[in-house]
Amino acid sequence: MGCSSCSSGGGTPKGCKNNGTCSSGGCNKLDVYDWLGNMALPDGQSVYDMVEVRFKNSRKGFYRNQNGITLQVGDVVIVETSPGYDVGVISVVGELARVQIRKKAPEIKPYDAKRILRIANQEEIDKWMQGRTLEKDVMYQARSLAVNLKLEMKISDVEYQADLSKATFYYTAEGRVDFRQLIKDMADKFKIRIEMRQIGSRQEASRLGGIGSCGRELCCSTWLTDFRTVSTSAARYQQLSLNPQKLAGQCGKLKCCLNYELDMYLDTIKEFPRSDVRLKTEKGIAFHIKTDVFKRQMWYANEGEMGLIALSPEKVKEVIKLNKDGKTPKDLKDFSYQKEAVVKTDEPSYENVVGQDSLNRFENSFKKNKKKKRPQEGHSQSGNNSSNKPVQGSGQRSNHGNNNNRPPNQQNQSKQPPKL
Repeated sequence: MGCSSCSSGGGTPKGCKNNGTCSSGGCNKLDVYDWLGNMALPDGQSVYDMVEVRFKNSRKGFYRNQNGITLQVGDVVIVETSPGYDVGVISVVGELARVQIRKKAPEIKPYDAKRILRIANQEEIDKWMQGRTLEKDVMYQARSLAVNLKLEMKISDVEYQADLSKATFYYTAEGRVDFRQLIKDMADKFKIRIEMRQIGSRQEASRLGGIGSCGRELCCSTWLTDFRTVSTSAARYQQLSLNPQKLAGQCGKLKCCLNYELDMYLDTIKEFPRSDVRLKTEKGIAFHIKTDVFKRQMWYANEGEMGLIALSPEKVKEVIKLNKDGKTPKDLKDFSYQKEAVVKTDEPSYENVVGQDSLNRFENSFKKNKKKKRPQEGHSQSGNNSSNKPVQGSGQRSNHGNNNNRPPNQQNQSKQPPKL
């Protein structure tokens, strides 16, 4: 029900016919799969009266169903606000809402939570969608007002309340901004109550959405709810190049996906020796260059040489132990991986069984055939060919072009002299 193509009559979602999950970019924002929906409650236990309501983009809240209204996921409801009311979509009901409250808002008290008033009717939904259509123009006008006041801030999104009495402006800024005059100008121009809310760059990306460098939708706008700190050490542990352009996301910060596989790398690297230890050999000192965690290889290079030598972690530990005992091996290549002998196999031969060209015809280099110039009419050709071929236009009929159309036996017969 987040997109403008959906409408409702009597509380039943219409338009996409998928109970409010139409995959249009707005309805399925941070959806929660109800994996407890098919489980029946024990006898005598009442349904949990707290539900989760989703608003524009990623904003969610927990409300109390005090009136005992029968609610399902995707229902459009009127919730209590101060002042007025707002419209939202039910995202989680039942026992899963209890789990969500324990996870996201453990300090909330059911009796202090705001209430769900009723299921929205068509007039209230039309007024709500009218506010959604005004948000884009209001955001551009607010940006122009901020530029005129020379405020170092970026207004990224606007959210109207369902009763059109209040609008929340989300902005990002480097430091503190004095926007008191901006609020006065916007209140005089839009004739509504103004609320300014500062958000971070990652929250801004989650509200706006987009496509990441991986080709999929941003994690923060689809399923990721908590933003953990990401440091450059996560890239170092995963042997990634410290390139800010590749490691940064659309928000300008380090990508959240750098933390997804970090625990696996940390557990695996524990079995590897330290990379800052130098290996001593008779050829000189070898320095660590890189590590391949999946192949379990550590690459070293001798001082003054260009080649790299691949060693297993066990061999590196063996060399380090020899150095501690005062022994220096002759060369690191004695501990490197042995290259397996390559077994040559006969290449399969292909036969032209159906009359087609050879499969290797494009591998050969073809020479360009030079085009032969045809003799012009009325002139004899130079060289020996001029005495053998009659000249066209001299009274004798030339068979140069006609013999090619005759069968081979007729061409040979035409060349023989007549019998006397």
